[in-house]
Amino acid sequence: MNKLRTMLCAACTLMLANINSYALADSGNLAGPYIALQASSVGMGAMATQQGGADDVNENTTVNAGRTGIVAGAEVGYAVPLGEHLLLDVGVSYIDGAAVLKTQSTDLAAVDDVKVVISDFVTYYIAPTVMLTDTSALYVKIAYSEADVNVSGDISNPGDLDGDTYAIGMRTVLPSGLFVRAEAGMTDYQNVISTGKGTAGGIPTTTSYHADPKIAFGAISLGFRF
Repeated sequence: MNKLRTMLCAACTLMLANINSYALADSGNLAGPYIALQASSVGMGAMATQQGGADDVNENTTVNAGRTGIVAGAEVGYAVPLGEHLLLDVGVSYIDGAAVLKTQSTDLAAVDDVKVVISDFVTYYIAPTVMLTDTSALYVKIAYSEADVNVSGDISNPGDLDGDTYAIGMRTVLPSGLFVRAEAGMTDYQNVISTGKGTAGGIPTTTSYHADPKIAFGAISLGFRF
């Protein structure tokens, strides 16, 4: 995540340092409202641990991490011109898909595995944008992301997720208003913390589950600027 943030800062610096070189670029060609359909290749990973248990000792867990898949979504936004070469793109995107994190205790006496399903990803973003030519632009995206969480196994629901998204991409528009957007980025969600609901000998267990989910993605959007 720190490397991605460094790349985004470097991209912003490069954009500002070279803005005067884009003399032929016209931000009006990308300005205005738009809608788009999006296809993303998503990879999810998590560091997860299980702590406590009936014997009150720490135990390791295994996690289905690094899984990838193709998901579809949609976005709507508005690009506000800030001058001849600059725009501020604001919008929201929704991805209809799910990622599954599954832990499997090393305690052979454990009754159930724990599965966390993260779905319905919503992202609210702002994207400072600089024109490269009359029809193409480079942007960096800073966003707030949310996702629904459902769990199975003998644990409590930790509640829905929220986190920060950072991305970099390019947008190219045709005279008809059709455009293509390509971007790559990462979402860092806050920790998932859940506690066990079972008992051992009539005494509630102290088992807790911790996961730190992160999503890396590459996305292609096809849209229309009004």
